[in-house]
Amino acid sequence: MLKRPLTLCLLLSMIFLLTAVSPCAEAQNKKKQNPVLTPIEDDPALPRVLIIGDSISMGYTLDTRAMLKGVANLHRPPTNCGPTTKGLEEIDAWLGKGKWDVIHFNWGLHDLKYMNEQGKLVDVDEGKQQVPIEQYEKNIDELVQRLKKTGATLIWRNTTPVPEGSKGRVPADAVKYNAAAARVMEEHNVQIHDLYSFAKEHEKEIQLPKNVHYSKAGSKKLAEQVVEVIKAALEETADQK
Repeated sequence: MLKRPLTLCLLLSMIFLLTAVSPCAEAQNKKKQNPVLTPIEDDPALPRVLIIGDSISMGYTLDTRAMLKGVANLHRPPTNCGPTTKGLEEIDAWLGKGKWDVIHFNWGLHDLKYMNEQGKLVDVDEGKQQVPIEQYEKNIDELVQRLKKTGATLIWRNTTPVPEGSKGRVPADAVKYNAAAARVMEEHNVQIHDLYSFAKEHEKEIQLPKNVHYSKAGSKKLAEQVVEVIKAALEETADQK
């Protein structure tokens, strides 16, 4: 006789607990969400700009967006864009269906890094490059062809330096991969933003030691360079209309 009321009571208790816990869980998820990866709402009166890149670009996205406030809607995919292989898999989703005025893009640091069979970053003598340079060049070519279909002004941001002592990467490879990408950009008449040279010149001031990443102040310096080339591209686009 008691089984049915007891079961009903347990069910009601579980429902109460779930509804009581879910707002907390939702709040925690919101708290953990990276603002760099949070989508933005467009101001329809402004042009649309897309940044594609890995954690280096993630580091300068918010500063770039702040500096372009009132000038452009600055978007980025809600992810670290990783190597060119990931780009080929997800580029259509990243581009979406909207119109882009300018696309500022890069792949490289994830392509040239050394990985083991488990997909972990390892010392150079313990793994293989995630994307060998010959395949990297082919992948970049395919990605540029896809990006050109958007009709946007394209800006290739070359790969930033690999400091001595960085795990799983060879400093000279950044130069080699940039040269491979430059051949593709020349063939497709795509502008090159030489952020490598700027970052190399100011390496001790802005880059973390033995690390491909940058200090917060360093990322802001990179953002200033990115904003400069994006603004120039938007002005040129406006003059052509």
